[in-house]
Amino acid sequence: MEILYAILILLGIGALLGLGLAIAAKVLHVKEDERIEEVAKKLPNYNCGSCGYAGCKSLAEAIVTGKEENLRKCKPGKEDANFKPIIEYLEQHPNSDGTKVKVHL
Repeated sequence: MEILYAILILLGIGALLGLGLAIAAKVLHVKEDERIEEVAKKLPNYNCGSCGYAGCKSLAEAIVTGKEENLRKCKPGKEDANFKPIIEYLEQHPNSDGTKVKVHL
């Protein structure tokens, strides 16, 4: 009988902690700009760091937020395969206020 009480107590604690984690996930959720992921997909994804950023996702975030305008910072990237699709995508998907992200080769 004592084992049954111990199991029920542990189940109750687990349920409460799980509920707390679920609530925290909803309350503390951070919405990320979906354009960052799309631009990161269009980069070569070598994560080499030759651009001066930690990886392709960091470079994509800098491009979308306007901190980096020069796409040629990505050394392994190719104009037709990587840079032109990024420029076209960003022209079709402007910022929330309607302004376009400024990028160049």
